Amino acid sequence: MRVIEIKGIKQESPTAKSIFFRDEYCSKANAGQFLMVWVPGIDEIPLSLSSIAASDELSSVTVSEVGEATVALNRRNTGDLIGIRGPFGNHFRIVGKKAIVVGGGIGIAPLMPLVEEAIKEHLGITVLSGARTHSELIFLDRLEKTFRNQMRVIVTTNDGSFGAKGFVTGELGKVLASDKFDTVYACGPERMIRKVYSLTERYDVPLQASLERIMRCAIGICGSCVIGKYRVCRDGPIFTTSQLREVESELGRFKHGFTGKKIPI
Repeated sequence: MRVIEIKGIKQESPTAKSIFFRDEYCSKANAGQFLMVWVPGIDEIPLSLSSIAASDELSSVTVSEVGEATVALNRRNTGDLIGIRGPFGNHFRIVGKKAIVVGGGIGIAPLMPLVEEAIKEHLGITVLSGARTHSELIFLDRLEKTFRNQMRVIVTTNDGSFGAKGFVTGELGKVLASDKFDTVYACGPERMIRKVYSLTERYDVPLQASLERIMRCAIGICGSCVIGKYRVCRDGPIFTTSQLREVESELGRFKHGFTGKKIPI
């Protein structure tokens, strides 16, 4: 555990903020890895890195308010102290020359460092970002300002308030049907990941997907993040097509609750 000072906060949406800090270990992290973030007096929660900076610059996590700990973290201010462990887990790997990046809601956050890496490697990138409504879309400004003319960006909202109306997986199906790609990268709700997995299987495109489960230890001991034979914290959070095939019966259908009981997603 390391105690860090919050150096900056950016409001990304009405319920999501990016929290910036300086940490040497995080500066050496890879796209897709996660931290365990301790909110003093509340809880410790897993959060993926949404930006990875050099050691003398600022990295970040992006937090959406979904429970007591995330609400408490988003109430912290610049100058406040929090604790972090990690980075943990494996990471996205650049494969081929043409890729699709699919982010659902806050799931676009851990994909941003991947996008930055892919651009440096001169990959052809199509980014699909979806949310329930316009106000919940995040990082569109970052994509436009940083990578203008270097990628294709397709946006969806469930209610049609911005971009195409519908789920991001609907647009993914259209893109896969119209062109050839070497890899699909995805992060978002597990039911979305299951649909992405089904589409990539249909079109025979390799998938790397980031999964999210309840995590307590982050080192494979407690078992709270189990999916099939895997522990997401230790064996993931990034899973390949071949691994997802092994847990297909559970993916997007069941998870383990705080008591360890298997519950439907």
